[in-house]
Amino acid sequence: MNETTKILNELNDRSREVFRRVVEGYLSTGEPVGSRTLTRTMSEKVSAATIRNVMQDLEYFGLLGSPHVSAGRVPTQQGLRMFVDGLLEVGDLGSADRAMLDATVGDSSSDVSGLLDRIGSALSGATQGASLVLAPKHEAPIKHIEFVGLGHDRALVVLVFADGHVENRIFTPPAGQTPSSMREAANFLNALAEGRTLSELTRVMKAEVATRRQEIDSLARDLIDSGWAEWNNEGSRYERLIVRGRANLLGEDAAEEDLERIRSLFDDLERKRDIAEFLELTEEGEGVRIFIGSENKLFSLSGSSLVVSPYMNADRKIIGAVGVIGPTRLNYGRIVPIVDYTAQLVGRMISDRS
Repeated sequence: MNETTKILNELNDRSREVFRRVVEGYLSTGEPVGSRTLTRTMSEKVSAATIRNVMQDLEYFGLLGSPHVSAGRVPTQQGLRMFVDGLLEVGDLGSADRAMLDATVGDSSSDVSGLLDRIGSALSGATQGASLVLAPKHEAPIKHIEFVGLGHDRALVVLVFADGHVENRIFTPPAGQTPSSMREAANFLNALAEGRTLSELTRVMKAEVATRRQEIDSLARDLIDSGWAEWNNEGSRYERLIVRGRANLLGEDAAEEDLERIRSLFDDLERKRDIAEFLELTEEGEGVRIFIGSENKLFSLSGSSLVVSPYMNADRKIIGAVGVIGPTRLNYGRIVPIVDYTAQLVGRMISDRS
């Protein structure tokens, strides 16, 4: 039994109801909830003084806090965690939300990348938060690889898969590359690539480069190393992170410090800092996970919450994740089923196209 569950079990029915109503009121309005407000909604008739005493006890347990001396109470991060783990009532997915998400996969002619973009936008629109979609790497056999110089400090690496899927990325090549070194690098990779997936080629390529260093021109070898690092996102299993709806996190009356926290959050997201860490946490169990504030260091500075769920391929292997970022006062009961359904939708879509 963890500490949160222990505290919840120690609360009597009245304390539990006061706590639940304070949290629900805060999640609904974003404002502190006062004792006089609760006297009108409690299931039993109690005085404001009695409720204030209960609130003081809940504050002692670390579940509630008071932003100002004379204000009502708001849940602490520990209080939100206890509410989510023990008292949250998750609703059913609404028909309008289901229809909006289903519509994103109606066009079967789109490639997976385009569909994931649309799903991210739909998820952001449905939740009024910012959405995350972590896309899996394309794992079909490779047909052809090519490097194209675009200038002294820019090059393009093109990857063509046997199923017709084409991906390309711009990167900064090592200095001194020539057309011949680019051809040599591409020829070397193409000789190894046929019939192999991206992950299979990576293992073979590293071993070949190590054993044939003397045969490969140093410029070509450097180009292979830097170009392949771009493809592999320096070891990441995931192709890219799609983020949609950042404007939803910034209301018209957002304070300057809020703006700065959100900017910091998205800077971190764009650098994929700690993304792998929360995905490893997500993979500890199937289904939706909720990270509140500093429970994940990616969100500790911005004071945000993340509701995230992994999605799987036809072999029940976790290959990516979808999620929603918002303030800690998210409507968790509504957002959890939306994220859960979206993850299932993406998983089915990926499986059908495999």
